Amino acid sequence: MEIIYKYFIYFIIYSFIGWCLEVICKFFQYKRYINRGFLIGPICPIYGYGVLLIIILIGVDTKDILSVFLKSIFVCSILEYFTSYFMEKLFKARWWDYSSKRFNINGRICLETMIPFGILGTSVVYLIHPSIKKFVNLFGSKTIMVVSITLFIIYLVDNIISFNVMSKIKDEIKKQKSDNTELIRKKVMAWLGKHSTLYRHIKDAYPKFMIYRKLKK
Repeated sequence: MEIIYKYFIYFIIYSFIGWCLEVICKFFQYKRYINRGFLIGPICPIYGYGVLLIIILIGVDTKDILSVFLKSIFVCSILEYFTSYFMEKLFKARWWDYSSKRFNINGRICLETMIPFGILGTSVVYLIHPSIKKFVNLFGSKTIMVVSITLFIIYLVDNIISFNVMSKIKDEIKKQKSDNTELIRKKVMAWLGKHSTLYRHIKDAYPKFMIYRKLKK
């Protein structure tokens, strides 16, 4: 059971690191702080899931660095593609789109993000995870259990609140009668701006989100 607690702590750590990377990138792009991701807290779970997959599927064989690099690209790209797909189907909007980038696949993934995936994955396997694993192992089993359970409760509550917010955004999209998706997007953005910080957070995090299909009148 302790291994499960440890892996959840790894998940949270890497989700936080991913969030930090996103915030830093957006700060350089927009010159201001933006809380990235769907959740309220400072984590981006897609990074946590991606790193766990790398650790479990790739980290067991580290003899060939090129193999680790390519496998990291493959695993992370598959994760990003299907995250985009299912989020789109679930909430009726596309939250990121790489259609304007060269060498993209259905606008969900592109070469520009694949290369960093490989670099990050390789860094995790050879540099980052050994250090984090050593750090987590400094703590006793009871401490690890308490920290893991506490983080899980916070994470669960965050997911429930955030999912409720996203569901209401989906309902607002469905209420719009126009079949002009750009007009719907602008109306939804204005609607988000009138609501609480929880809603404005989504507006700031994904200012270029797209309605993924036309809605019937």
